[in-house]
Amino acid sequence: MDKVIEKQKGLRPKHIIWIVGGLAFAFLLYKVVFTESGSTFRAEKDKLTISTVEDGLFNDYITVIGQVEPISTIFLDAEEGGKVEEKLIEEGEMVKKGDIILKLRNNDLNLSIMNSESSMAYQTNELRNTQIQMEQQKIQNKQQLLSIDYELVRLSRNYEQQKALYNDGLIAKEDFLKAEEDYLKSKKNRDLIYMKLVQDSIFRENQKLQMDQSLGNMHLNLKVVQQRREDLNVKAPVDGQLGLLNAEIGESINKGQRIGQINILGNFKVNAKIDEHYIDRVVRGLTATLDRNGTNFNLAVKKVYPEVRDGQFEIDLIFDGTTPDNIRTGQTYHIKLELGESGKAVLLARGGFFQSTGGQWVFVLNQDGTEATKRNIKIGKQNPQYYEVLEGLNAGEKVITSGYEMFGTNDRIVLK
Repeated sequence: MDKVIEKQKGLRPKHIIWIVGGLAFAFLLYKVVFTESGSTFRAEKDKLTISTVEDGLFNDYITVIGQVEPISTIFLDAEEGGKVEEKLIEEGEMVKKGDIILKLRNNDLNLSIMNSESSMAYQTNELRNTQIQMEQQKIQNKQQLLSIDYELVRLSRNYEQQKALYNDGLIAKEDFLKAEEDYLKSKKNRDLIYMKLVQDSIFRENQKLQMDQSLGNMHLNLKVVQQRREDLNVKAPVDGQLGLLNAEIGESINKGQRIGQINILGNFKVNAKIDEHYIDRVVRGLTATLDRNGTNFNLAVKKVYPEVRDGQFEIDLIFDGTTPDNIRTGQTYHIKLELGESGKAVLLARGGFFQSTGGQWVFVLNQDGTEATKRNIKIGKQNPQYYEVLEGLNAGEKVITSGYEMFGTNDRIVLK
């Protein structure tokens, strides 16, 4: 006879498997339906810098570090090469125009100068001797002309006498003709000699003019040669302070070598280096301020150097009005350079995020501050404190402004 088998009550193994599978499916479904899409990063809130977006006045300026320099610097270059024999003035000392700073010695130059002086002296004497000979020749020509004039007078008188005697029939015709021929010959000879003397005189005057010019050039050359000897003494070209001197006793200095500089301390300028990002906005005439011991001093941009080196360019600023007391070359100051007029704007505090995003997007917190999501923005101008936000943010919103390096490529930050 068959026996009825009763169904077992309670959980069986297959039931446990079905339950676990159902729970796993429900959890996955929850993640798909109720969790936002995109990668997520979890971060500790107290380790982040969170700033509030503000409505305020944007001051368009930057802060740069400037170094005080003399407004004018005169460089010292060696006019002649030589060995340093004596150093009369040290760096930092005040000098007057014409003061000897260094004395150089150049034996080869001294020998060359002596030879040049001897050669010029010889040529000068030769020219002077030639001039003396020309003057003597001029006197001789005048004496010759004088003799011919006297001879012509005598022959003219004899001719008139012979003519009168011939007309009276007292002398032969041959004697008259001879006297006439001698007179006419002497007259023509006098004309030729006079013409020759005129030509010689013109030639001598031209030659004398050339000789005078040659003598003048020789004197100038002699002065230049003597100046070369004088150039072995390096002198101060202006009044000022000897700011740099690269020369030691016994050191050989080449011709044209830069050995120092003189700072003119009548006024000062401030040289500053600025990031190349601002090169299109910095122009001559921009104003700036310098704070010293609580007192502001006004400056103006005098010169903008166009060359960019190591991501920076240089500017020179001059004081507009009063100058700080006891200002010295080499001092450094923080300078506030105005780039434009102030105006109302949406402001976001500066932070390390800019290096990662270039100001194109930020992480914006939700209302309860539990998470932050990525949002595109547009940034305009910037100063040392704030960025000017043109699009993407509203006043009152909170933004993570610290660096984003740890976030990687995640689109959402969950804050703990």
